[in-house]
Amino acid sequence: MLYQLYEMQRAMVEPFADFALAASKLYSTPHSALSQVPMAQRLAAGFNLVYRLGKDYEKPEFNLHSVDVDGVDVTIRERVEIDKPFCELRRFKRFSDDPATLQAMLSQPVVLIVAPLSGHYATLLRDTVQSMLGGHKVYITDWKNARTVPLSEGEFHLDDYVNYVQEFIRYLQERYGQCHVVSVCQPTVPVLAAVSLMASRGETPPLSMTMMGGPIDARRSPTAVNNLAETRSYEWFENNVIYEVPPNYPGAGRRVYPGFLQYSGFVAMNPDRHAKSHYDYFKDLIKGDDASAEHHRKFYDEYNAVLDMDADYYLETIATVFQEYKLVQGTWDVRSPEGKIERVRPQDIRGAALFTIEGELDDISGAGQTRAAHDLCTGIDADQRKHLEVQGAGHYGIFSGRRWREVVYPQVRDFILAHQPDSATAASAAGHAPSVSEDAADAVAPAATHADKTAAANAVDSATSHAAAHGAHRTAKSHHHGNAGAPETGRHPRKIKT
Repeated sequence: MLYQLYEMQRAMVEPFADFALAASKLYSTPHSALSQVPMAQRLAAGFNLVYRLGKDYEKPEFNLHSVDVDGVDVTIRERVEIDKPFCELRRFKRFSDDPATLQAMLSQPVVLIVAPLSGHYATLLRDTVQSMLGGHKVYITDWKNARTVPLSEGEFHLDDYVNYVQEFIRYLQERYGQCHVVSVCQPTVPVLAAVSLMASRGETPPLSMTMMGGPIDARRSPTAVNNLAETRSYEWFENNVIYEVPPNYPGAGRRVYPGFLQYSGFVAMNPDRHAKSHYDYFKDLIKGDDASAEHHRKFYDEYNAVLDMDADYYLETIATVFQEYKLVQGTWDVRSPEGKIERVRPQDIRGAALFTIEGELDDISGAGQTRAAHDLCTGIDADQRKHLEVQGAGHYGIFSGRRWREVVYPQVRDFILAHQPDSATAASAAGHAPSVSEDAADAVAPAATHADKTAAANAVDSATSHAAAHGAHRTAKSHHHGNAGAPETGRHPRKIKT
């Protein structure tokens, strides 16, 4: 019922927000007579603030259209490589007509960034992706808003999250030979579980795991987030924060933890800080400080855009990570897509390097929570491990902003390169004939499978090692339906002319 009441309130507020935006423009546009009345600038600023407080925030775009690679401007095109019911594996493919830049990009490491499914969209990691694109082939998990997923697609559990990650890793290994994994905040736990399960089965793990600000062991330095989960029972969360999606969305009837409740929790953690930020925005508009005002808008366009999480996934995360500590207790069992129950054993991981990163002032994942991964991964040699505590950084500062760009990213980049063997570099470049893109493996028949594409591209590479840096390329989009054990259907790649 609460969700329906929220939707009713949102529908009622929307016209007033639109009116506030129109009034703001009337009082601020130089050609309007109202812009000449006394205190017009203050009125315009006030109406603009009312508009931003009342408007609905949709999923933002990444808006990454180009990136600098060794001083050369490279074009970026987004595309979905795998489309699952609750997640898209999104790729940022780079294009250039500079032969030296193309050659450099072909040999760069492949990185899977696992974005958090904890309220915000994957675009929260825009700064992370942009930095990584300068020296890596980048893929990211783009989680879907659960209210847009029809009930016919089935449920989504924490086990499904772990299985999704394994599938994405295998896809990149099949395509490139190997990959590195970077997880930020919440996904550090399911990523460690995914790699552990792969290692226990004898599968090849990723070359490296970089884990940033995640609750591997939520018992250490508990924060307000941890305390809430500990002091409330599983039943309390189920009875107080889980609601059904209203009928005006595709996912009508699905049980979710609504985004608007999550947003309320985010703001409640630092209400004074948010109030001051909005007041500063009001003053910036009055002063005409467009740069500061735009910075505020960009931050809150991202921060205010929230998604619903499937109830099963959310409740299982609360129980597994924050109440029963199953990962660190060694009691976590995951159901595979085939229905087999498997124990998560981080001690089985070998051959993968581990880099953990924490922020000194992180008020979401406390000190030591991420570092705990080193205590669990006893099979990883000491010289293959590294830990970084970022001085003066809060939770968001370790993956976004100045400290990320100047302090954290250079060390992540160097760590990945240090654990990128020549054989993996060769495998990454294998099958990629010189072309206008970083990856020419797509220039094969539309109906080819991933394995066929790799084999065909290898043949192309051996036959055309000095081909011209122009030609036709294709993109591929693999669509997987259903839950565990569901059949897969392929989509024909479309041709890109360059």
